[in-house]
Amino acid sequence: MGDARPIRVGILGLGRAGWGMHCKELDSRTEKFQIVAGCDPDTGRLARMKERYGCATYRTIDELLGDANVDLVSIASRSPEHVEHAIRTLKARKIAFLEKPIALSYAEAKKLRTTVARTKGKLFLRHNRRFEPAFVHIQEIVASKILGNIYEIKLRRHGFQRRNDWQTLIRCGGGQLLNWGPHIIDHALRFLDGPVAEIWSDLKKVAAVGDAEDHVHIILTDKNGRKVDLEISGGAAISEPEYIVFGTRGALTCKGKEIQLKYLNPARKLGRVRAEVASPPMEGAFANAEKLEWIQETIPVGPKTPSSTEGIWDHLYSALRERKKFPVTLEQGLAVMDVISKVKKGTLFEG
Repeated sequence: MGDARPIRVGILGLGRAGWGMHCKELDSRTEKFQIVAGCDPDTGRLARMKERYGCATYRTIDELLGDANVDLVSIASRSPEHVEHAIRTLKARKIAFLEKPIALSYAEAKKLRTTVARTKGKLFLRHNRRFEPAFVHIQEIVASKILGNIYEIKLRRHGFQRRNDWQTLIRCGGGQLLNWGPHIIDHALRFLDGPVAEIWSDLKKVAAVGDAEDHVHIILTDKNGRKVDLEISGGAAISEPEYIVFGTRGALTCKGKEIQLKYLNPARKLGRVRAEVASPPMEGAFANAEKLEWIQETIPVGPKTPSSTEGIWDHLYSALRERKKFPVTLEQGLAVMDVISKVKKGTLFEG
């Protein structure tokens, strides 16, 4: 039998991610994980952590890594510290669970690969949006071939905000490319049908008051010609659907928890149609008068495979206690950072 003991977790960084997400998600998984320590330079946050969990608290990573009760460090510190904190955690022979972005650049991210190889340590990436129900459901629809061969997918995350926190500053690792970017680029790479062959991109600062980009537009094309057009914007006053998928037999859109589908009846085989060089008739249909049998439906988001963004913790537990394969690989994380670095290169936001 495997080890059934809860995995003892130290939370490194008690801000919006560590306190606001990691802690809350672990509160419903006490049979799998136990929060035994918290680390943050802010003494007020440490006091709050101590009051809520009665756990050990530390101001420095050295103290946290020196705690023999900590099995796993959930790294939720500021973005520029992620690589250093992950490397130190691995060298301390502890398991590292790394919040996005896993690095500020592809070159920096490759240091993680080197350290994992040298230490034989365990590093897991928190790309939790991989388990977003809508994303999982749409992957299932695409795989069903009901929409035919997919040739273009649009991914959108829109809003409008005059944001002014540290995530708007280049020197702090800010900008939408490192904020929402890792999630949506990861989605894009999962939707592609082969390696990336071409990248087009445009970065702008529209509404945020810092110096980092808040509007990101990227088009990725794979070697087979499928395109994923993704846009993340803090300067878009009207939102588009989060997902639009075009296929040779239909299409879908998804906004919120609702998917709209329009596709050709799969039970009806399309007849052969030939292109004609002759002039079309002066009256009637301008082109082919064929009547297509469409099926249109609106369905709630509900994938066959139950999923949630916080379910990444369950995958982490299964990988550590049940020896199952963790679904997000380090190479996939590096591929995301490769796209991010190529998009930033030569722009005002390169840093």
